[in-house]
Amino acid sequence: MTYSKLAGASAFAIAVSGAASAVQAEDLTLCWAAWDPANALVELSKDFEAQSGHTMNFEFVPWPNFADRMLNELNSGGKLCDLLIGDSQWIGGGAENGHYVKLNDFFDTEGISMDDFAPATVYAYSTWPKGTPNYYALPAMGDANGWFYRKDWFEREDIQAAYMEATGEELREPQSQRELLQIAQFFQGREIDGKTVYGAAIFTERGSEGITMGATGALYTWGFKYENEPGSYDMEGAVNSAEAVEALEFYKEFYETATPPGYTNAYMGESLDAFKSGQVALAMNWFAFFPGLYADPTTGGDKIDFFVNPPQNIAASTLGGQGISVVSYSEKQDAALEYIKWFADPAVQAKWWELGGYSAHNAVLNDPGFVESQPFAGDFLVAMEGVQDFWQEPAYAELLLAMQKRVHDYVVADQGTAQEALDKLIEDWTEVFEDEGKL
Repeated sequence: MTYSKLAGASAFAIAVSGAASAVQAEDLTLCWAAWDPANALVELSKDFEAQSGHTMNFEFVPWPNFADRMLNELNSGGKLCDLLIGDSQWIGGGAENGHYVKLNDFFDTEGISMDDFAPATVYAYSTWPKGTPNYYALPAMGDANGWFYRKDWFEREDIQAAYMEATGEELREPQSQRELLQIAQFFQGREIDGKTVYGAAIFTERGSEGITMGATGALYTWGFKYENEPGSYDMEGAVNSAEAVEALEFYKEFYETATPPGYTNAYMGESLDAFKSGQVALAMNWFAFFPGLYADPTTGGDKIDFFVNPPQNIAASTLGGQGISVVSYSEKQDAALEYIKWFADPAVQAKWWELGGYSAHNAVLNDPGFVESQPFAGDFLVAMEGVQDFWQEPAYAELLLAMQKRVHDYVVADQGTAQEALDKLIEDWTEVFEDEGKL
């Protein structure tokens, strides 16, 4: 089925799914982060309401507060959320602590196959223990950390000539992390149209997850691993390998030589603001924001283009994205499962992509028209082939806070060396896993 036919079939498919709706109408609340894709989901869900008779309510929390708010809600057995689109790293805790309904029997009954979704998203968003056929979420929002840049600046003859003079190379989309930094350093402090601009907006935020999500974009491409063998919790020589040290030193150099002044605590919003205000030539951020960036009247359209996180030793991108789960404390689980069934339909998934969400369904991703459907669609497919994720352990929050501190202390606060930061990180993580009884 072609992409256009898939989308065109949505009305029929939604009507079919609606015919199976429960007789009693329910008020359902879906919880997620407050960002562009959430707005798209509200629009998409109007079809579910019309066909099912249920009413959808939404609780959207700003990203800096999202984890604290939702994890507290789950840990307290709260009934606010019937459905939760939770971060990929929460799947372990959601499963082991009984927060999420296991979906295997429901999938079997309704004929929903995880083989119909991109393998990386099933592994990251749905399974616990990792890679086993135990499903606690349906892949809802594929995402990865990517890059975008001022295409109009890159195409200017005067800037191209200056770059050639400075580097001996042509100005282009970077093919490596080192070339990415070289380009950012070239733009750092440069005057364009009477305004001083800077190289790139990267993630440096300490409070939630920002600097970890940014730094891993470099670490993974150098070959960083969390464990020597998956499931071993053997971190010595992996977390603090020579390649990992070099990558963290690289990220610090990037921060010090190619970012805007005072850029000490920046994450998604600051990256978007820096780019849209014309302050930087390049920026990192999640693919989730790319539809809005392309549509921006000032720096979008012909002025912007996108690329996958460049490789260094290997090709890799930091995984974002989430699965959608039924909260075990909900008293409306049957109606919530109806939503899962409806959302899993390929035609609904096609409309999800059209509205600005990122479908993980193979019928959408493998459609012949997908790559040409958006200027960043092809890059998204490439990125998702090489995604890597943070620990998905039940103790993920403690593990994340430790990395946030160690990396920020070194990169931004200029404390110690990269080797010392990673050595201390192993000590931190070892203590967490010992407390968990895993070491």
